[in-house]
Amino acid sequence: MRSEKRVWSILLIVISLILIPQICLAGKYTGDFMYIGAGVRALGMGGAVASIADDASAIFWNPAGVSQIRKTELEVMHAFLYENLAYYDNVSICQPLPNEVTIGLNWTRLTIPDIPVFLEDYLIEHPNVAERSSRLDWNLPGIADSSFTSYDNLFQFCFSKHLRTKLDFGWAFFEVPLDVYFGGNIKYIKREILNNLGNGTGFDMGVLLRSPLAGLVDIDWLGDFSIGLNMQNIGGTTITWDTESQNQDEVLFNTKLGFSLEQPLPRQHLNLILAMNTDYVYDVTHNYGMEIQYKRLLSARMGYYREEYTAGLSVNIYEFMLDYAFVTNILGNTNRIGMRFNF
Repeated sequence: MRSEKRVWSILLIVISLILIPQICLAGKYTGDFMYIGAGVRALGMGGAVASIADDASAIFWNPAGVSQIRKTELEVMHAFLYENLAYYDNVSICQPLPNEVTIGLNWTRLTIPDIPVFLEDYLIEHPNVAERSSRLDWNLPGIADSSFTSYDNLFQFCFSKHLRTKLDFGWAFFEVPLDVYFGGNIKYIKREILNNLGNGTGFDMGVLLRSPLAGLVDIDWLGDFSIGLNMQNIGGTTITWDTESQNQDEVLFNTKLGFSLEQPLPRQHLNLILAMNTDYVYDVTHNYGMEIQYKRLLSARMGYYREEYTAGLSVNIYEFMLDYAFVTNILGNTNRIGMRFNF
């Protein structure tokens, strides 16, 4: 018992030592495309999935949850963003291994096509503003000389492990089962803008704890309670550009802390999930989500975050699942379509 308490104490100390300096040293904002989020189901729940994270998109939301996947899973997603000004794609695959271990790969890309280019030859040749104001042919015509496409890519390799243990609180004279999931991912970021390229690497780490409420309050019909924590960009993630100045952008350290309750309703053949997240990357953001499943054949969900509403629907046919999500946004509402395969 003492050794178990010592392990948990050491774990809490390590997490604290990681969190405190990162919060103090967080740098300027960059890597914005990585905060759009991966997967369709997760966005349908408003991104409140750090304590759920049981599909391939967990590589992004909480790598600890990946070890909940015990069949090979492939997930693909496509979305048009900001009134079709950008395309957003995501592909994830997870492979279970022996000893309750699962590994995963994720590729996320944001594509912005047809960005206009205006050459400044006229401005360089005629730098005098007074001269240019009297000659229209010495000013920029307002017609693009060419265009280009920018690409933002995120590649992640994930490792996750599942442990089973029991907690003895002493006063109840019985032990409460506890599932512990922990994991991390290494990520490589590649950004292309016109003729310039930026590269960077980073590391995320997560933990997810799940326990049946029935064991805590001695009410048999209660479901499971989960806590999830995902720490993103631990140790600093820097994107270095191949410009003459070798400009460096730092991606902010972030933590996602989530809680969820999964309650089976066997008489109605339903499974209800209620979840919330707190995101600390900028001002504290709260995410709320709900999902209801019917016989694992049909799922409906909704969510809310940052004054935006989300909704989603999934249909399961054997080992194939079709996902849809609708996300409101001030820059334009978004429809996301995705597919999940288990084999």
